[in-house]
Amino acid sequence: MPVNIREVHLCGPTASGKSGVAERLALEFNGEIISVDSAQIYRGMDIGTAKPPSDIRAKIAHHLIDILEPEQSYSAAQFAADANSAILDVQARGKLPILVGGTMLYFRALGRGLSELPVSDPDIRASLQADLAARGSAALHADLAQVDPKAATRIHPNDTQRILRALEVFQATGTPISDLQTKASSDASEAHAPEQLRIAIFPTDRAALHSKIAERFDAMLEAGLVAEVAKLRLRTGLTADHPSMRSVGYRQTWAHLDGEYDLAELREKGIAATRQLAKRQITWLRSDPGLRCFDGNAVDVYSAIAREIA
Repeated sequence: MPVNIREVHLCGPTASGKSGVAERLALEFNGEIISVDSAQIYRGMDIGTAKPPSDIRAKIAHHLIDILEPEQSYSAAQFAADANSAILDVQARGKLPILVGGTMLYFRALGRGLSELPVSDPDIRASLQADLAARGSAALHADLAQVDPKAATRIHPNDTQRILRALEVFQATGTPISDLQTKASSDASEAHAPEQLRIAIFPTDRAALHSKIAERFDAMLEAGLVAEVAKLRLRTGLTADHPSMRSVGYRQTWAHLDGEYDLAELREKGIAATRQLAKRQITWLRSDPGLRCFDGNAVDVYSAIAREIA
């Protein structure tokens, strides 16, 4: 392994080809892959998360995949701790850690740290969940706007997970979550270790990306996404409100199985939600000046990275 590059961080929007590039790099440069994906951490969620197939995982060691049950919660801070442990483990065995995924908050937590937010308080969370059930997300979003207008501006009124977390932090600390996050951003160093190669696949041809997104979602439906979610729904305690089931594709499929719309509309909504996810991911990429961006539709990204490592 080259001594000058000890980690590769490869990010990009969904369906941009990150996994294929990472797999080629791992095979060529004696690497192991560390997943930076907030849905691949869950067991039983294989099709909708586009987990690497078993033959690839037999050839290349993958980390932080299938580490939790869908009913469990996970945070960016937990990811950073787990990823750092995995990085040290891979390096200790003389291999190259290749971190790849599209969960940009995880990359930020790993590279810049996070604000010192309190851990989840079960009593406060239970109270807020009851309030949500009684009054709805719009009412809780209005409550958030009263105590933390900055956070309310950033958080969609239907994003119950983030609304609940913001209200929980305020009730636990008396400080708006936006203030804590702003402090963390100003305190965090923008510098990254020189031995880290931080690359982003940044497709400029959005029509081509949208076409790939549609093709991939169709492939997921063909592979049995609906059956996968139907099986998950049989798990005791798992609901549509769990973070795992709010993942793109799973949320829409759950609603389809609830009878909210037919298979054709599921496809339409799933593709639209994935496009929105890609748009948010690209916004995150633009906000990180430390990334070296390559247009995955115009250059051989693998060759560009390989030249840096070799």
